[in-house]
Parts: sequence; C-alpha cells; structure tokens
Amino acid sequence: MNSVRIVEMGPRDGLQNEPREVSTDIKVQLIERLADAGLPAVEATAFVSPKWVPQMADHTEVLERIRRKPGVAYPVLAPNLKGFEAARAAGATEVAIFGAASEAFSKKNINCSIAESLDRFRPVVDAARKANISVRGYVSCVLGCPYEGEVKPEQVAEVAGALYDMGCYEISLGDTIGVGTPARTKMMLDACSERVPVTSLAGHYHDTYGQALANTYASLELGVRTFDASIAGLGGCPYAKGASGNVATEDVVYMLHGLGLQTGVSLDALVEIGVWISGVLGRDYGSKAGKAIAAKKAK
Repeated sequence: MNSVRIVEMGPRDGLQNEPREVSTDIKVQLIERLADAGLPAVEATAFVSPKWVPQMADHTEVLERIRRKPGVAYPVLAPNLKGFEAARAAGATEVAIFGAASEAFSKKNINCSIAESLDRFRPVVDAARKANISVRGYVSCVLGCPYEGEVKPEQVAEVAGALYDMGCYEISLGDTIGVGTPARTKMMLDACSERVPVTSLAGHYHDTYGQALANTYASLELGVRTFDASIAGLGGCPYAKGASGNVATEDVVYMLHGLGLQTGVSLDALVEIGVWISGVLGRDYGSKAGKAIAAKKAK
C-alpha cells in the first residue's frame, strides 16, 4: 500500500488557541486553499461552546460558507448531542468526538470521567448513524499525560476499542503533549491493534520533543496509513501545559514523498499556504521543510 492519507488539522486544532481573533474570511480561505492543495480531509471547525473556545464561535458560518471540493471531507468536532445537531444543521457530513486515555486529562478537558465521556458520545454516534453522517474518534494523551505522567498502552486500547465498537470508522491516536518515542509508539499501537484494525487507526503526533516524524515513521512500519498534521505546525492544547504544536503538514508530506509514498498533496502549494497563514497570524513559520523550500525559492 503506497498511499498515505493526511487529515489536515490547521483550521481547527491549529487555530483554536490563537490569542488574536482570526476572521471568518481567513478561515474559509485557509480551508479552501488546503483542499485545493490536494488534502483529502480538512478539519474545518468545532461545534463547541464559544465560552470555552471563542476562536470557534463562527463555526456555523465557516461550514456554510466554504466551497466544498468534490472528494474532500470536511470533518468538524461535535463533542455532544447539542454540538452534533448544530453541525448537522450547518451541513456537516462528518463529525469527530474526542475522548482521552487519561482520567485526569478527561476531567480537565471535557469535565467528566472517561466512562462518562463514552456515555456522552453514544447518542452522538447513534444520531449520526441515523443521519448517514460519518464519525471519527479521537483519543488524547495516548503516550503521556501532563497530570498523570505515563499512560499505559492497555488504557489507550480500551478507549480506542470502545470508540470503534461504538461506530467510529477511524480512531485518531493523539500524543497530546508530544512526549512519545518510536518504541513507546509501537507498544501503544500494538495494544490498540488488538482492539481496532490497524487500517482504522490514525496517528496524531505533537512535536514538543521533536519526535513526531520519528513516531510517524514507526507507525508506518506497523501499517498505519492515516496521519493528522497541521499546516505550518500550528496548534497545541489549552489543557496541556507546555505542549507545542502539531507536526507540520509540510514536514510529514516531505518525509512521505521521500519514502516514495503517495499523498496526492502538492508540497509546493502547502509551503505557499504555510508562509501565508504564518504571516497572517504574525507567527514564525513552524515547518522546517517549508522554511527550507521557501528560502530556496526566494534565491
């Protein structure tokens, strides 16, 4: 299997914690440009309370305004039934629910225990099934927790298995604080693949310790073929102190293409987008490959 699917996180996970307001126009332009670059899935927004995530307050307008490219998925976060109903009304065709492998993180992030979170998700999945809307599941803190420290692979597998059994077509495994190493990543994936087919697992690796690409490579060796990434390395987690951004989409695509794997994504287009959005946000460009390519082109 020579193709790898990239799920772009930038417009949602990348922007949700930006301190300055990002306009709806910019969000719509970012989503459309990423889809035009060849990304098969672009997570568009989050149907969550503006009280908790003010940056996503325009979720309905964003989802209604984007020009949808045929063949591209535009998933949105919908953590509860209220969020799901709002997402469906705005035209969502795919939603995502997010749990955690750590009890402490679950309570900090979504204010309930792991078991309570699963109970909260079931009606969302049931309603989505009836509406013919796909559901993707996220598991946070799969390789470490800012409050509990080490997270056992068996804990991750338990939550991943519960989400898969519930009806999620794919489970994204998130190293929320970026502490994982290739060996620990493989142990975690081995445990999860006993509960969920490896073809239904995705890697979501943050780069706090510079291990995201190494963990991606380790996951490839075990057969994982879907990875989450964020343009220009944008993003982080408001409930994970010290966590840096997601791995940059540009860096992941550069590595995958170097391995002879197909993504369908234009790296040059990604670099243009990365330079642009970093400028809009007043940020340093967070992709190593992107910086190198941009500098080469500028000569």
